[in-house]
Amino acid sequence: MHGTVRHIHIAPEQGAPPEAVTAVDAVADAGLRGDRYFQAEGTFAERDGSDLTLIEAEALEAVAATFDLEIEPGSHRRNVTTTGISLESLLGTTFTMGDVRCRAVDRCAPCAYLERHLDQPGLVDALDGRGGLRCRVLEGGTITVGDEVRPVQTEQ
Repeated sequence: MHGTVRHIHIAPEQGAPPEAVTAVDAVADAGLRGDRYFQAEGTFAERDGSDLTLIEAEALEAVAATFDLEIEPGSHRRNVTTTGISLESLLGTTFTMGDVRCRAVDRCAPCAYLERHLDQPGLVDALDGRGGLRCRVLEGGTITVGDEVRPVQTEQ
């Protein structure tokens, strides 16, 4: 099973609007070059897995259909939007995006800041269980829109 990188967003500083990019350098144990967490300046910089965050396009579509809450690309403040793969299936595993190797370390729960920031009451509840993943970058490289998201097969 594999998916695809649909969107990439970085925010250069805390509270800054996310910027769409077509490719980004991922640095091991640091994150995405140009993103606030790369500089260890984001709100959750001390949490394991703040290198990179992911969310499923399908989760955003389900929120829109079920709760009538539209979330524009990037406004969810996750770095990478994927399609075609269950992020939940990656939790606790190693996976690749293009030539970048990552480890999904925890769920990325939606927060009240996002709900207030987007002025969409009910968004936290709507994204409950669909907020995506927090990940560590294990081996750096470039992540590009269109890259495959693929679990790493481990030897038994």
